[in-house]
Amino acid sequence: MPATSASPAPTTVLLVTSAAAFLSSLDLFIVNIAFPAIRADFPGSDLGQLSWVLNGYTVVFAAFLALAGRLADRFGHRRLFLVGLAVFTVASALCAVAPTVWALVAARAVQAVGAAMVMPTSLSLLLAAYPPERRSHAVGAWASIGAVAAALGPPVGGLLVELSWHWVFLVNVPVGVVALLVGLRVLVEPGTARVGVPDLLGATGLVVGVGALAYALVRAPDDGWVSVPVLSGVVLAVAGLTWVVLRSRRHPVPALELDVLRVPVVATAALTMTAFTTAFAGMLVVNVLFLTGTWGWSAALAGFGLAPGPLVVVVVSRFSGRLAVRFGSGPVTLAGTVAFAAGPTWWLLRLGTEQGYWAGVLPGQVFTGLGVGLILPTLSALVGSALPAHQWGSGSSLINTARQGGSVLGVALLVSVVGTHTTGLPEELGALRGGWVLLVASALVAAVFATALTVVERRRDTAADRPASTPAT
Repeated sequence: MPATSASPAPTTVLLVTSAAAFLSSLDLFIVNIAFPAIRADFPGSDLGQLSWVLNGYTVVFAAFLALAGRLADRFGHRRLFLVGLAVFTVASALCAVAPTVWALVAARAVQAVGAAMVMPTSLSLLLAAYPPERRSHAVGAWASIGAVAAALGPPVGGLLVELSWHWVFLVNVPVGVVALLVGLRVLVEPGTARVGVPDLLGATGLVVGVGALAYALVRAPDDGWVSVPVLSGVVLAVAGLTWVVLRSRRHPVPALELDVLRVPVVATAALTMTAFTTAFAGMLVVNVLFLTGTWGWSAALAGFGLAPGPLVVVVVSRFSGRLAVRFGSGPVTLAGTVAFAAGPTWWLLRLGTEQGYWAGVLPGQVFTGLGVGLILPTLSALVGSALPAHQWGSGSSLINTARQGGSVLGVALLVSVVGTHTTGLPEELGALRGGWVLLVASALVAAVFATALTVVERRRDTAADRPASTPAT
């Protein structure tokens, strides 16, 4: 039932929804730093198994993000937000007490379901709490949560891991409980039209397809590319993703809105996002392995060592929107891909077993932070100018799905390149260098798509400026 209060305090609603969104975003960044400690606590686990602690969360989050928005339209945004927050909080506690790696992976998947419910509903509840003239300020505060979570993830995760890796998950519980209790009192259901039942089978197909592809990539180094497990994973991935496409073309409330892909700017932006986040997600893992393994840093020190990059993101993202308006989304994204590629290129040229943070790691962190700050906000906001208002939700869901799908691909490819048994020891530096080469290659692929985005944008703008009486060529 909706809250009885007809006029909740907008600031309180902002705090509740932002806290929930912060927890959901933080868990995408904080777990990387805990990898070595989790691995040490579960003897016999390898990097391939641990990769599912990340990918299990990301696959489910990607598949259910769009579906959650549809469920909210069907059953109510307030109800789904509170249920999602409760699921996320309980699953966080289950992660902390997981007795095995695979139990932790399962708890992470449940956690992702809760996060997927929270993210789209938190924004709609926030908009309902504020008058129109104050909504832009509130949305700006809410949107900055992702950047803040990325900046705080490594140092906060490092400090918590010094206590125990269990605290990486336990820290969510008190915040989630408080947000849930306050949300029950202050949140009001926005007046939105109800829609049909979303395509649950299509969303399941997306989980199976993306998960099977990640499984094949992770297993390939040990089993071989033509082994039965790898080939079976590829076949299942093709079947699952084909199933999603076929159902999404027919279902009235599909798991993926394919109509927006007919807009060339959006389709090209989705490809760019997928390629870029492949590099971004791989970077988060390989750099932790390098600092804690090759250089032997503690988790806390590694966390602070990785913090400058996200801090650059927070600063640059404040200006990326204005740059995109002035120069176009394509050129800004292209500049971001080049800047990001410069980071791992610098590490390839300057880093080795001899420690040298200020002239080695830090410049690369600045380059990659500059790239992330230019790319992610620009591509995320592109749907507002490329699509009509009634398709903004569909376009945003597609871009977010591309972002999470690229993250899964990045972690799986990295494990495939560096090997499932790599721990980052000095004698394994060659494997980590292969990981940096993967980052450069993925960023350059993103640069190719960003170039195509620039061309498509210019053609669209030229067509828009052409007089109505002039026939199109």
